[in-house]
Amino acid sequence: MKWEGRRKSDNFEDRRGMGTTGKVAAGGGVIGVLFLLFQLFMGGDNTQITQALESQLNQQTTSTPAQELTAEEKVVGDFVSTVLASTEDTWNKLFTAKGMTYREPKMVLFKDVIHSACGGANSNTGPFYCPGDETLYMDMSFFNTLRDRFGAEGGDFAIAYVIAHEVGHHVQHQLGVLDKSQNMRRQLREAQANKVQVATELQADFFAGVWAHYEQKYLDEGDVQEAINAAAAVGDDNIQNSTQGYTRPETYTHGTSQQRMEWFTRGFKTGDITVGDTFKEELN
Repeated sequence: MKWEGRRKSDNFEDRRGMGTTGKVAAGGGVIGVLFLLFQLFMGGDNTQITQALESQLNQQTTSTPAQELTAEEKVVGDFVSTVLASTEDTWNKLFTAKGMTYREPKMVLFKDVIHSACGGANSNTGPFYCPGDETLYMDMSFFNTLRDRFGAEGGDFAIAYVIAHEVGHHVQHQLGVLDKSQNMRRQLREAQANKVQVATELQADFFAGVWAHYEQKYLDEGDVQEAINAAAAVGDDNIQNSTQGYTRPETYTHGTSQQRMEWFTRGFKTGDITVGDTFKEELN
């Protein structure tokens, strides 16, 4: 992805070099990562996120001293900030075209422990969007897990896809989709509620694809495939097969690898937000 020299976001905050003090789950490790990937990866439900994060972060207190970021870490921060700025440009234009005003989200890059309006989180949590403070939170160590545990290929556009997906949840929040889907789930039995959650996640994948559509002049060969591979890696069927050796479709909350790839691809090919009604297509 061609990003050097482009605008960086004013809504980005890099807290990785700051000292932290907070609660972390005892014995978190891979178990914590897998649980939260399955339950929360790219989720947008404020209540679910709060409950899950708090349940993972009530065991022991830890602290880390402040330290200078490495040159490589600074480059990563610049890249992430540039991607966020690109999403701002895209969604400002798309909202304006519809006669709406886009309220730009904030983003925090952290290491080890963070506190949000949705509760505390640590490096096991994975990326998440918190509607309570309209902020994206991400620990870069997540991408090592994505690569090593679930087979996603590395690359900067895989990171960009995750950021764009989380921004997609912010778009849903502004459009009222998150509140609507949460209200729908509360009235349904678990299996049906899970299908609503799947539709929510697939639409965020679609919105990530829409952003990528308008980013094409900056893409390198293989970038789109990196995003598609990342989408496939976090499909419910892939995660369940990797963690337990079998799948239970009635428990899916984010969509299969195929679904996630297809909806991202549709957004990328069309760039048209009017053809991304995952609720209409996936719930019928």
